[in-house]
Amino acid sequence: MSGRLGAMLVHVALGCLALVAVLPLVWMVSASFMPAGEATAVPLRWIPSHPTLEHYRALFARLDLGRQLVNSAIVAGATTVFAVVLNGMAGYAFAKLPFAGRERLLRVMLLALVVPGQIGMLPLFLLVRGLGLVNTLAGVVVPGLVSIFGIFLVRQYALSIPDSILDAARVDGAGELRIFRRIALPLIVPILVTLAVFTFLGTWNDFLWPLVVLSDDARYTLPVGLANLAGEHVQDTELMMAGAVVTVAPAVLLFVVLQRYYLAGIMGGGVKE
Repeated sequence: MSGRLGAMLVHVALGCLALVAVLPLVWMVSASFMPAGEATAVPLRWIPSHPTLEHYRALFARLDLGRQLVNSAIVAGATTVFAVVLNGMAGYAFAKLPFAGRERLLRVMLLALVVPGQIGMLPLFLLVRGLGLVNTLAGVVVPGLVSIFGIFLVRQYALSIPDSILDAARVDGAGELRIFRRIALPLIVPILVTLAVFTFLGTWNDFLWPLVVLSDDARYTLPVGLANLAGEHVQDTELMMAGAVVTVAPAVLLFVVLQRYYLAGIMGGGVKE
């Protein structure tokens, strides 16, 4: 009986925490449909008195948020595709391909994980400027193509692939690229999906790096455009909430669609040598 009561209390506590986390999002969506000024009314209102799409029309027709939405989709999509391919191949190599200095190089890479990304932002900007990519979407994409975290994540999962399968393929005359494509790749799909979700969400929500690299309004991504929008329309709470919904919705939808693979990758990523 006590065990059942304890489990019930845990579920109640988790439910309360989930409710606390979800309520602001629910109000954000509701406020985006409220008439102007209603979101700041006292007492706080949860349901719009007269639902309207005027704020969404203003975002796309008057404030050109549609272009920023396309820019974010291009940047996040391109970064995710290249990151999955490059990090997937590198992670598999660190897990299953012996080469000189592999473990030493891995330790150095992991040591670099403790360095805050902001510290490397200036030299990274100088490199991007040297490539002539400042104020371009490519300049936003390039730094996210490969990450130490992505390589380590794939490596840890790829360690679970039995060496006997790979050795049998080598005995049969298969090259390393074919082994990766035909054998390893199907086995590491869950962690690649997890990496894709991490990369897409991180790139989609990134504010600081696009702000540093981009100077043209026409190339702004959604977070940067939304921040500028907040500066110009700080009193228009409903418009801000509509912009936040447009920014958050694609990320939430992606997570929901890929949740099964994402959890499989997370649960299977703790394999040790």
